[in-house]
Amino acid sequence: MDHAGTQASQKTVGWWNSYLAPVLAFVGAATLGLSMFQSPPALYAAVTGLEGFLLMIAVFATLRHGEIVAHWLGEPYGTIVLTMAVTVIEVSIIASLMLDDSANPELARQTLFSAAMLVCNGLVGTCLVYGAVYHREQEISMTGTSAYLTVLMALSVLTLLMPNYTGDPGASFTQPQLTFVAVVALALYGAFLFMQTVRHPGYFRDALHHDVQVARPKMRIGLWHLLWLLISVASVVTVSERFAHGLEDGLRIIRTPDAILGVVIALLVLLPEAMTALQAARANALQKSMNIALGSALATIGLTIPSVAMISLYTGKELILGLGQRDSMLLILTLAISVVSFGTGRTNVLTGFVHLVIFFIYLFFQIFP
Repeated sequence: MDHAGTQASQKTVGWWNSYLAPVLAFVGAATLGLSMFQSPPALYAAVTGLEGFLLMIAVFATLRHGEIVAHWLGEPYGTIVLTMAVTVIEVSIIASLMLDDSANPELARQTLFSAAMLVCNGLVGTCLVYGAVYHREQEISMTGTSAYLTVLMALSVLTLLMPNYTGDPGASFTQPQLTFVAVVALALYGAFLFMQTVRHPGYFRDALHHDVQVARPKMRIGLWHLLWLLISVASVVTVSERFAHGLEDGLRIIRTPDAILGVVIALLVLLPEAMTALQAARANALQKSMNIALGSALATIGLTIPSVAMISLYTGKELILGLGQRDSMLLILTLAISVVSFGTGRTNVLTGFVHLVIFFIYLFFQIFP
């Protein structure tokens, strides 16, 4: 019997980890932000590092509240709430950097590509290997996973590959094309949510644990943690925006490739979901683990594209979405391997190892382009 859910609902949530941390992050971001103006480089670096620490404690608070809310709502609604919260964080960071005077038109593309590679290779591979260490082979719903991959493939190709073939030499959509793709992306994600929550929720329940009855938190407890989940997400958004600006300035000074910023942003926003996915893989609930991982990639593209498109159309900021040849091949390879990996409904350590190899290849080329 799986006692993970019962333990999650009964465990005491520490005040420091869950309540004081978001408040401290809010206050720290506001206070430290005042010292960023015209600061010497050493102080600027120290402040950015402290903001990174505040960001981490706020992320862990988000994770704690998200776990309880997810258990209260049950699958797949709990996973969707956590995914939406993380997507809000990512969109806010990208929007903040896009509206900056020194905006990088390729930032959204690099962040989306990084999120796809981190999730579909790094997180999926780690979960599969981690689960295989304890359980040798694990089962997964082929129908539910194929639904994720079908929509993910369509969104990835339309948003990250199609701009290279629209006739625009800058790998950018024209305004009508960008508007149309944004609407299509939102429609695809909305259709997927309808299938996941209304028409076929059973496709996304874990085959080994969906019949297990576990005590859920009471409504007042669930609502209380939902409130603090929103507060924690807001604190993460506030701190991460300041931290991202400081990190961007630092990377510019040391002349680090722009793609590294996209990797860091994707890592920041995916951390809460990654930890939850790993816990699920360890508990032999691989379907829940993949719901979290693949769902985050789907939400990242399906919701970020409409958001950045709206900002680009409204402000006139340039938006370059088309990937280069090398990154395009890595994305295509990732999608193809993902289809094969989950095609049998069973996974093992080799499946996860292949995904991790592709992930490390991606990292290598980002550091040494």
